[in-house]
Amino acid sequence: MTSTDSVTETMESPQLKKTEFTDPMAVTWASKYSDSLQKYWNRLPNFLGTFIASVAVFILGSSVRGEWLLILVHFLKAFNYGSVSNETTTNGSLPSARPWSLNLEDYRLQGVGYYWVYATTISYTFYLGVGGFLHWYYYVRQRDRAEEWKCQPKKFMSPELERDEILLGSLSLFIGSTISAFISCYVMNGGSTKIYYSVSDYGWLWYFASWPVVFMWQDYLTYWHHRFYHLPFFYKNFHKLHHKYKQPTAFSVTAIHPFEFVHMQAVLVSPMVLFPVHWTVFVTILAYLYYHGIIDHSGINFKAHWWQPWQPDCIFHDNHHQYFHVNFGFNMEIWDKIHGTYRQKNKVYREDIFYGKGKDISSCTQSELIEDLSQRESENVLAYRGQVRDEQVEEVKRKIQ
Repeated sequence: MTSTDSVTETMESPQLKKTEFTDPMAVTWASKYSDSLQKYWNRLPNFLGTFIASVAVFILGSSVRGEWLLILVHFLKAFNYGSVSNETTTNGSLPSARPWSLNLEDYRLQGVGYYWVYATTISYTFYLGVGGFLHWYYYVRQRDRAEEWKCQPKKFMSPELERDEILLGSLSLFIGSTISAFISCYVMNGGSTKIYYSVSDYGWLWYFASWPVVFMWQDYLTYWHHRFYHLPFFYKNFHKLHHKYKQPTAFSVTAIHPFEFVHMQAVLVSPMVLFPVHWTVFVTILAYLYYHGIIDHSGINFKAHWWQPWQPDCIFHDNHHQYFHVNFGFNMEIWDKIHGTYRQKNKVYREDIFYGKGKDISSCTQSELIEDLSQRESENVLAYRGQVRDEQVEEVKRKIQ
């Protein structure tokens, strides 16, 4: 076991004693009120409970960076609630910003304080409230049945790491919500973007074509952004902070170095300033990306639906956290397959093996193979489709023998 493992993994019985849940920033309150929550939860039909959990994931995903406000602003603009047009101010001409001027109207930021209050308040409420509910629903309520739902059922983060995760995530959330507030205010006050609100502006052909174009643009750019931060220098100085959470939870999605977080947010909103995109296309894809950001970091063996042939299952990104430099994609695994960074059963991946190519098991020592076998056996067979996990385990076992 590496030094990272000793910090991030707890191998005790999945059912923790309630007295161990004492730190309020380690979502201990989810356990403190577990019995009361369970009493009311038992009154709900099973299908309703599952539906509520799914809705909670969507709400957390769409609000966790403050982008809910940007989505709302585009909705309001589409129905003519904007106070200023995209081209002109109320007197018919563009404002001329004076050097070092603090007049917010010159920058289309009048009222930005209200946007910031709304963005941060709602984001933190959902981050802690909905995130806490999801933590209770799986990590407290079903902790003793982890083999039924968890990607790494025998391994849990320590309360100290959970606290660290929420604190770091809260810092990034503050920065992300602030950026979203400024962008939303700018857009609502008529700031120039490439977003358009009438299909007739560019026609139906581009409208339908823009769905896959925008989605693949954002996802491919995200792949390279992520892979860039796995280069040795950027990993050690920035991205390693995110990889402390080898068994990620929903709170991990914002637990990123602030510098990288801002860079990532720029990637996701890039279509707004690069090419024409209808508002419905932009906000729908944005909500989808953030929703799956929560799913992918949840540590839960969620599977892609039949209508998502492009979307990898949750175990794909969970593997990335467990094995570090592999599976860099998010919503399309094809980029990893094209560039040779997709996890393969005849390769060993560790934190000290960079560039996503892994190390061939034929060149591994016996101790390296034994360590890797332990990692493979710790994965949940239910998180995979078919016999994939068993095949991965047998591949190493044959080499050891």
